[in-house]
Amino acid sequence: MRIQLNPIVKKDLQVTARSMRFSWGLFAYEAVVAVAFLLGLNSIQSNIDSYYGDGNVYQDLMNLFPTLAIAQVCIMALIVPIMTASSISGEKERQTFDLMMTTCMSPLSIVFGKVFSAVLHVLFYMMGSLPVMALSFVAGGLSWSVLFYFVLAVILLSVFAGSIGILCSSLCKRSISAVILSFGMYFVLNLLTISPLLIRAFWGWNENGLGEALLPLLLNPIVFFEEFFMQVMTGESLFGTSEEYRLVEGDVGYLTYCFTYGKVWVFLSAGCILLLAFLFMLIAAWRIDPLSAAAERKPLKGSQN
Repeated sequence: MRIQLNPIVKKDLQVTARSMRFSWGLFAYEAVVAVAFLLGLNSIQSNIDSYYGDGNVYQDLMNLFPTLAIAQVCIMALIVPIMTASSISGEKERQTFDLMMTTCMSPLSIVFGKVFSAVLHVLFYMMGSLPVMALSFVAGGLSWSVLFYFVLAVILLSVFAGSIGILCSSLCKRSISAVILSFGMYFVLNLLTISPLLIRAFWGWNENGLGEALLPLLLNPIVFFEEFFMQVMTGESLFGTSEEYRLVEGDVGYLTYCFTYGKVWVFLSAGCILLLAFLFMLIAAWRIDPLSAAAERKPLKGSQN
């Protein structure tokens, strides 16, 4: 059975394989990861004397994983919106957007193709960084399943960041405007998800507790990765251990009490972020759909007559 790739993904793979820009981008990415690895080793070397007597040097090497992982997450969060923010607006600037819309592809498949092309670029970068990442697992003693889960988490972040970029690209006519709007949406989303917690903390935390103010953080990718690293490195939750929440169950709502138990928050937050990304892609597909645009203009014509 022959698997048919999305035409946009197939075209981008062919262009990427022949592009020197991608090779230089991969080189720069590997250089940043290598610098992060060397800085992590330097930090461990400065503390090795205090740990040498207890024989905990290998346990300290486990800190290489979050150092490298956070560096890669920050890079992905920056480059993915840039790649997708110029996908639709770039077609408009090159005056090839109308030609693309005349193909047999639906607007949703075009949006999916643009987003997953960016995800494939991220996977190429991830595969290139595996030798450096593997050193932290061999020396630090972490399970290889952690690396697999980290790759899935990075893919989730790439889809989310790509969906924001493609949405802004469908809203703007210029690529630079779409890139600026993408990072603006990053900031607004993080601010909106944390604002209920801040309001609750300043107004009424002491009297009524947090309630369900933590639930909007399910849509916050920063909190998702903080919880992920906490679970991987310590086995505990960012929101406290289950025993602590049994003591302060009255300070949080029932849903918050259930969702912050064990690893429930990580999986639930991943599902919420993925649903939000899918919603952004649906809106982007609706924005570039010629039929929906014609439906918007139809009442205006009728009113003029």
